[in-house]
Amino acid sequence: MPAASAARAPRKRARPRPVEQRLLLTATLCLLALGAVMVYSASSARNLLQGDGNGTTYLIRFVGFGAIGLVIMQVLARRGVELLRHLTPILLIASFGLLLAVLIPGIGIEVNGARRWIGPGTLSFQPSELMKLSLVLYVAQFLAAHPRRVRSFKGMVNPIMVVTGGAALLVAAEPDLGTAIVICLSVCALLVAAGVPLRYLAYLAGAGLAFVLLLAVVQPYQQARLTAFLDPWASKSSTGFQAVQGQIALGSGGLLGRGLGQSIEKIFYLPEAHTDFILAVIGEELGVVGVSVVTALFGMIAWSGLRIARAATGAYAKLLATGLTSLILCQATLNIFVVLGIAPLTGVPLPFISYGPTNLAVMLACVGLLLNVAEAQRAGLRLVDPAASPRARTAAGRDGGVAAADRDRRRRDGGARRAGAGGRRRAAG
Repeated sequence: MPAASAARAPRKRARPRPVEQRLLLTATLCLLALGAVMVYSASSARNLLQGDGNGTTYLIRFVGFGAIGLVIMQVLARRGVELLRHLTPILLIASFGLLLAVLIPGIGIEVNGARRWIGPGTLSFQPSELMKLSLVLYVAQFLAAHPRRVRSFKGMVNPIMVVTGGAALLVAAEPDLGTAIVICLSVCALLVAAGVPLRYLAYLAGAGLAFVLLLAVVQPYQQARLTAFLDPWASKSSTGFQAVQGQIALGSGGLLGRGLGQSIEKIFYLPEAHTDFILAVIGEELGVVGVSVVTALFGMIAWSGLRIARAATGAYAKLLATGLTSLILCQATLNIFVVLGIAPLTGVPLPFISYGPTNLAVMLACVGLLLNVAEAQRAGLRLVDPAASPRARTAAGRDGGVAAADRDRRRRDGGARRAGAGGRRRAAG
């Protein structure tokens, strides 16, 4: 009988996840699924024509590294914030060390004139991607611990802008100006969230713009990209070739696109079709509708991340959620602007969609940390909510009824005793 009654007892329902958590996870998984399809579509034809396997090389790698990233995301979604909070100094120092090692000939791997990778073969990774995450963790932790430092320009520059500027210089020296811009924009978003006066940010923006112009003058590589951005059709056969082919791909897609797998530009016309310019392939094959779906999914991530940041408890959690959301959105926005011709070529992949193993793992790690911040808030609410549960209200009502009955009994007993004492006094009188 006890076992039967226990079996018939209703199970305790788990508290449902907030809508921002579900939207964040849904948008991330949808972008990953779209990325797998588009990486295969953008790379398979060229691989087959070049005789490089059966056309599934990049798809298998994308799925494999995506699975690793999902494991990282799941681990960080449980206790990632507390774990990385203690490891932030180690991650920051390691990132600086790896960035310095990449610049050493013989250690860093050079591809297309840029030395950005380290490690053997397909297991190579980009230290600049680790630096992005490390800086967000460091700046969020510092701002939460020293909220008044950002009220003065000197307190903001030292040490936040010194560390950020040093990291951006090392990344730009690879050269990788796009990642350096993403780093600076993410840190600026954190400073805005921390309440830094806007005039200080205007000073920093002016200094950053001057640095970019100086870099364009000093490095012919960046100067050619800036010139191609201003008028890509004037150099459509040289430095403006990639920008022109991307615009042709987007324009030829129309509203609904040519159809999945039917892109022409991806075959020997559009360079880096499966990485930096995968949005152009999406526009050609899926049209304006496909590009709109991609931007809508990133909009869902933006809304979810900012809602998580707003509901988080504690300055560190709020700043961390803001920085992680800004990191994803700044990179996505920069890539979209480059493909649309609104920004110069930077070599920044589209998060969750482009082929880029290190970037994919870091972006999924950001989502895992965001989920952990939201889960911590949800767990904090659960500690308070039992007082409002029906069972608690029943118990409270029962306890209140017993307490009220005790008070009534004490009043009656006290009244009887007082009446008895008065009767005895009258009898004695």
